[in-house]
Amino acid sequence: MIKVFLVDDQRILTEGLKMILGREKDIQICGVANSGKEAYELCKWNRPDIVLMDIKMPKMNGAEATKLIKRDFPETKVIILTTFNDDEYIYEALKNGASGYILKDATPDEIAEAIRTVYNGGALIQPEVAVKVLNKFSEMAKSKEVRNIDSRVELLTSREKEICRLVGEGKNNKEISKELYLSEGTVKNHITKILNKLELRDRTQLAIFAIKNNLYSD
Repeated sequence: MIKVFLVDDQRILTEGLKMILGREKDIQICGVANSGKEAYELCKWNRPDIVLMDIKMPKMNGAEATKLIKRDFPETKVIILTTFNDDEYIYEALKNGASGYILKDATPDEIAEAIRTVYNGGALIQPEVAVKVLNKFSEMAKSKEVRNIDSRVELLTSREKEICRLVGEGKNNKEISKELYLSEGTVKNHITKILNKLELRDRTQLAIFAIKNNLYSD
């Protein structure tokens, strides 16, 4: 069973998700919290596999809570619930170690699948959210924060940079394989090699790397 915490300051949302996700045979809702601070405290007592968390909350928002949870309970993975108006927080949560982003208007099946994807070691950034991240970095590209390109970019081949760009756009292996006319197995092997070259942990970190180093605009 995949143990999941639900975190949102709107009780109607957590109750709805609890009822819907509780029907899934492989998902167990093992806790509900109404703030990032409460979610962090609950993680001390009952380590969930996944924290499905709103990004805008009082006391402690989802980005701040993600940082604490990933610092002290690195095995716990965080999926952020977001809306189109939350882009000022999206980059922070991604940087703090969130493994996925899903829009609040996603279907129950999409949310359940996101939980399974992240639980199995994948990362999930919906294309709509990826656009927000891209826009954020486009704004930041003029600032000192992203002016210096990471020297590890030079380790990548042209094909690897292309794959990094597509990961940064939120595309999955199937979409990348279709766009580049490669098999999904080949794409997976490329991504594994890229992660090793760049010494990155997962696909989410690779997305950050790609966007921060302007690989999406090659």
